[in-house]
Amino acid sequence: MDEASKTEKIRGPEFRKKYFSGRVLDIGCGDNLVVPNAVPFDKEQGDAQNILEYLKPGTFDCVHSSHSLEHMSDVPGALKQWWQLVKPGGTMVVVVPDEDLYEQGVWPSLFNRDHSATFRLNKSDSWSPVSYDLGELCSVLPGAEVISLEHQDVGYDHSLKTQGLGRQGKFFMRLNRSIIKRLNRNQKSLEKLGLDLQSLKYRVNLISVKLGAVIDQTLEDAVAQIQIVLRKKAEE
Repeated sequence: MDEASKTEKIRGPEFRKKYFSGRVLDIGCGDNLVVPNAVPFDKEQGDAQNILEYLKPGTFDCVHSSHSLEHMSDVPGALKQWWQLVKPGGTMVVVVPDEDLYEQGVWPSLFNRDHSATFRLNKSDSWSPVSYDLGELCSVLPGAEVISLEHQDVGYDHSLKTQGLGRQGKFFMRLNRSIIKRLNRNQKSLEKLGLDLQSLKYRVNLISVKLGAVIDQTLEDAVAQIQIVLRKKAEE
């Protein structure tokens, strides 16, 4: 399941109704729009780092971005441009990976080499050389009012979280992925033998972590992210 679909399950219909009405822009959406009527903006439409070259300021009731900001070469600069697209009284919803749950103390990111930045929440410092506090980053946007700011870790097993690779970590990480994929492929055969797939995968993950691996739990149902909802104050 992709991150957008998992996030949608967490939010529920009331969130969608409250924030994704009117004219919505979805940055980095791929082929999975946050709502059917949203305007897509991905690589096919242009460079999100310089989005004002393609779209006019103040033309959207909501700007949404899920797992795109971490790909920008200039994170504050991109965010400022995205914010300018929001009408006064409108909202912006941004979701990014949580550095401690996703990268887990390793940079560059083991799980996505295209990441240019990591994000934290309510921490004064970070192990990452490219870390941003999402709340601080957004609070300086002109006229920004923070409606909500939260970690989202549904399905995430904190007992499997690490803080950096062990000496043989990369080897055991690759081995872990190979074993998990095989278990998923052979689910029906395992069930016939009376074996529980989730229990087996947990044991494999636990052993891998003890051997120094870092586990990407977002490959399955877990999320490891931060979400912020901002409202732009109406002009007086």
